Amino acid sequence: MAGSGTCRRLLLVSTHYAPEQAGTSRYATQIAEHWAAGGAEVHVLTGMPHYPAWRLDPAYAGIRRTEEDRGGVRVHRRSHTVPARQTALGRARFELSVLRGGLGAPPAIERPDAVVAQLPTLAAGIIGARLAQGYGVPYVAVVRNLLGAGGGGGAGGAGGARGRAAVALAGSVEKYALRRAALVGVVHESIVAEVAAMGVPAGRIRLIPNWSHLPMPSRPREEMRARLGWRPGQTVALYSGALGAEQDLDLLIRAAQLDPGLRVVLMGAGERREELRALAGALPNLDFPPTPDEAEYPDVLAAADVLLLTQRAGRGGTAVPPELPACLAAGRPVVAAVPARGATAQELERSGAGVLVPPQDPAALLAAIRALAADPARTAALAAAGPAYATAHLTREAGLTRIDALLTRGPP
Repeated sequence: MAGSGTCRRLLLVSTHYAPEQAGTSRYATQIAEHWAAGGAEVHVLTGMPHYPAWRLDPAYAGIRRTEEDRGGVRVHRRSHTVPARQTALGRARFELSVLRGGLGAPPAIERPDAVVAQLPTLAAGIIGARLAQGYGVPYVAVVRNLLGAGGGGGAGGAGGARGRAAVALAGSVEKYALRRAALVGVVHESIVAEVAAMGVPAGRIRLIPNWSHLPMPSRPREEMRARLGWRPGQTVALYSGALGAEQDLDLLIRAAQLDPGLRVVLMGAGERREELRALAGALPNLDFPPTPDEAEYPDVLAAADVLLLTQRAGRGGTAVPPELPACLAAGRPVVAAVPARGATAQELERSGAGVLVPPQDPAALLAAIRALAADPARTAALAAAGPAYATAHLTREAGLTRIDALLTRGPP
């Protein structure tokens, strides 16, 4: 398999792609545009824009399939269902509709040199494997999270017997997709054992950490705080990311209720946004701003006093939030209410840029935030550690170089 510099034509399968501005879509877009800038003919098979709000972009309403040129990449879109709620049944229908669209109407392109699929979703893995088999070319999988057993129950968010059945089914589909890959890239070493347990030889697994998709902050913090309406001396704790079921965002509402002097900011979009706003009621110290554009985003993160990450207990074992690299690069301490043995906790401890607290414990979260507010020296040390770690390990250039290496057969 030739490296990306010698591949004439590449097909990337990713259910999420620009203009979506969250989650795996950012990575898929940067990868495809990077290959195109290097001279390859790049095609992307993707869905209709809908994430993280889980609402179809009105510009694509009524369209079953379409093609568009974006950033030097030919984008092939296929319609699918968009469940308003992430139940096991809704997720299954979504995956099946993505699968039907991708396999039922694959892109009409000449034979590519390789097919690369980004997981999740499950359907992308199956589509990538089947199309590569049909073309007779290598298939490469990039795993950003597992929805099966290793993923901690992300396959639909259901509990009980139905939830366990959904997780088991997701694991079987992931095994099918990954065992057929010539190489499998994973974003964290905690995923390596899970992938190997599916029967993928260790020599075919590569580590490709998520990278920061944003530049470093550039505006003065006080100037940005004034623009955002954050009072001098007021502690601002900011969460930025998807407002969905996987994140324990109720925890942040409870924290705001317990400490009226703390300003909590939930910045982003997602299926639970309106539900969370209703739960928050008229709390004066809780804000729900939209996600700013990429030019302003790093400065908004840097203007906060503390950046927050949350995951529900029992979930997120192998998941590393795509927001984590950007949080580290922002130069503010991170307080993470995540499982202590999960991938997010491991990455944060390695960076030296944050504090871990138990999930679903608002008192512990508030205690950590107050301790940082009372200890400027420790806050400064944590804040400095994040950009240093991001610069050393999580740059876009390093990430894309690792992605390119997936297109070369060689030693691990």
